[in-house]
Amino acid sequence: MKNRINIDFNQPEQSAAIFKALSLPVRLKMLKLLVERPGLNVSELAERFSLPFSTAALHVRTLENAGLIFTEEKPGVRGAQKICAILAEDLYFHIFNPEKGKKPTRDVSFSMPLGCYFNCQVSKPCGLAGKRAFIGTEDAENAFYSPNRIYAQILWFAAGFLEYRFPNHFLKSEKLLELGFSFEACAEAPGYNNDWPSDITIWINDQDVFTFRAAGDYGGKRGIYNPSWWPDSSTQYGELHRLVIRRDGCFGDDRKTSDCNTGILKIKESDFISFKIGIKADAEYVGGVNLFGECFGNFKQNIEMTAKLER
Repeated sequence: MKNRINIDFNQPEQSAAIFKALSLPVRLKMLKLLVERPGLNVSELAERFSLPFSTAALHVRTLENAGLIFTEEKPGVRGAQKICAILAEDLYFHIFNPEKGKKPTRDVSFSMPLGCYFNCQVSKPCGLAGKRAFIGTEDAENAFYSPNRIYAQILWFAAGFLEYRFPNHFLKSEKLLELGFSFEACAEAPGYNNDWPSDITIWINDQDVFTFRAAGDYGGKRGIYNPSWWPDSSTQYGELHRLVIRRDGCFGDDRKTSDCNTGILKIKESDFISFKIGIKADAEYVGGVNLFGECFGNFKQNIEMTAKLER
């Protein structure tokens, strides 16, 4: 999961490393490119910015030391290649004393494996796969009820929904300031089709709070974390989406998408927090859903829920 980084003057060495990493325009351009195209290697970055390989490698190391990106070596045609991807989600910088007059806060997080859904209603083409093989039979809706579904690392369906239930016991004695969800998703087409729009909706506690349009079912380039057995002709990766719920509404991918807030959604009053993802029956583009776990796609995470609490 991506990290939120606090630039804290009480940690001068870490703060200095971040400021150093952000001090050159070329490194800022590299960060922007990696947001748009995660999984580029050092050679590709050097070529894109007309830099010697050694210079590009130095910039990558500076960004990695600051905690802004991470790298992973992958086998390539000409030996191992260092693959780069964004690690930082947000940077917070408070030049004045941020704690003065504020109550202490803490963050809690939960990682929901793809196969741990509570309820489902899907139509084919559909299927699930784990790290080593498909789970059940492709295009069989009943595979979604297999006990082995808990091992799913990628799943897909043409229409319908999946519902996950997250715990909320931690809210009983603390004030909820912000609730967030993040997940990697794209549309679902036969094989893959980069031009295959799909209107995907998120419901929280059965309230429609966020609909986004996936441009396609992405392929043509392997997902960073896909296992070697996964076919090149199939879906490869998605885009990372984030939903944030506060007292002033819901914000999907940094835009306000609903006036529903933590009170209207009864986040504390329910026995659990319901997170549902799917396609509305009356959606303009019914193009299906692909969901990616930590062992598939371009982002090493499951469906993540985070909460900021005031003690």
